[in-house]
Amino acid sequence: MALSFFSLTIFLFLSLDVDYGFASKPDEGVEITYGTVVKLMHERTKFRLHSHDVPYGSGSGQQSVTGFPAVDDSNSYWIVRPEPGTDAKQGHIVKTGTIIRLQHMRTRKWLHSHLHASPISGNMEVSCFGGDNNESDTGDYWRLLIEGSGKTWKQDQRIRLQHVDTGGYLHSHDKKYQRIAGGQQEVCGVREKRADNVWLAAEGVYLPITESK
Repeated sequence: MALSFFSLTIFLFLSLDVDYGFASKPDEGVEITYGTVVKLMHERTKFRLHSHDVPYGSGSGQQSVTGFPAVDDSNSYWIVRPEPGTDAKQGHIVKTGTIIRLQHMRTRKWLHSHLHASPISGNMEVSCFGGDNNESDTGDYWRLLIEGSGKTWKQDQRIRLQHVDTGGYLHSHDKKYQRIAGGQQEVCGVREKRADNVWLAAEGVYLPITESK
C-alpha cells in the first residue's frame, strides 16, 4: 500500500543517519499526535530522555535509558505510538489518561520498566526493550497524565508518565553516571508523585491532526 505524504516524511526522517539538531520546535500549544517524533525534556534538569545501544551492567542487562544534557543528539528522539489493539492511528490526538508507548527512534526498542533496581538510586529500572510491534509487552505501556486542566497532549505541556505494570512514574534527578554513560543522569521509576516526575515535549517533528470523524 502506498505511503501517505506524512508517513513518507517520517520514513525519510527516520532513515537518515544524521544528527537531527536542526529539528524545529513548534509554536506553543501544538497538539501531539500518534506518529510524532519528539524529544522529552525533564522539566527540572532540562536533560532529554535518551537511549543508546549500551546495556546496563546490572539489573536486567537491557538497553540503558538516561538523561542527556545536549539538545542536538539524535538518540533522544522517540516516536509516540498507541497501545496495541486500540482504534488509535497516526495523526490522532493523545488524551490524558491514555496508555501510550514510546519507541526509541534509532534502535526501534520500547521505553520499558519493571522491578529490577536502577543502577544508581536503586529505584525501578527504566530500560529499552524489544523491537517491532510483535516484540512489545505490557512493560512498555505508560499512562499519559497531563498536569492541570488540559485534556489533550500539547507541546510544552507539563505531563507525567505512569508505568502501567508497576505504577511507577518516569523520573530523573541530578545523579550522574561515571562509566557507562559519563555525564548522563539516571532515569528511573519511582512510586511517588514528585517535582522530578514532570516532563515536557520539546524538539521534534509534529504531525497534523487527522482525527477520524
